[in-house]
Amino acid sequence: MNNQHKVFVSYCHTEDQDFRERFDELFPDVYGITVLESVKMGDFDNTKLLTERICQHIRDKYLRNSTVTAVLIGANTWQQKSIDWEISASLHQTQYNTRSGLLGIMLPTYPRPPGKHYDPRTIPPRLHDNIVCGFSKLYTWNEEPYTVLSWIHYAYRWRTEILPNNSRAPFNNDLSGERWN
Repeated sequence: MNNQHKVFVSYCHTEDQDFRERFDELFPDVYGITVLESVKMGDFDNTKLLTERICQHIRDKYLRNSTVTAVLIGANTWQQKSIDWEISASLHQTQYNTRSGLLGIMLPTYPRPPGKHYDPRTIPPRLHDNIVCGFSKLYTWNEEPYTVLSWIHYAYRWRTEILPNNSRAPFNNDLSGERWN
């Protein structure tokens, strides 16, 4: 098994930047993890580009060498079209890029419903689809590098053994409301 993983981190830039930076700090190269550059706000003019073209650009520029995509899930992550696009691009296998493994990490800012681990309608819909089909897993934020490393290994392994569900139409706009339908 390849112990070198290149992880792309998808997250809500306006709310969860501190956790993204903390994620970077967890993995100096000694753990065999390289955290790749994330898409930044303003990298795309989505008023001029079609959603499919943006997803292709994300795949070609940011995910080309990735092995796993980690989605950091805060209070409003599920609403972000950019996160949907990044997950979609991660699951798409092309002639030049292999598909990435996928995992979700619920942040301390994620609002857990009383008596439940999570509400499926308040995590990114495409991530939910892949939890249901067995391609992805959902975890709770942990700062123990070896624990997170085991999650990354698992996602990497299953990326070629289980087919992902990427059938949902990409978001054209951010979602709104308290949960998705």
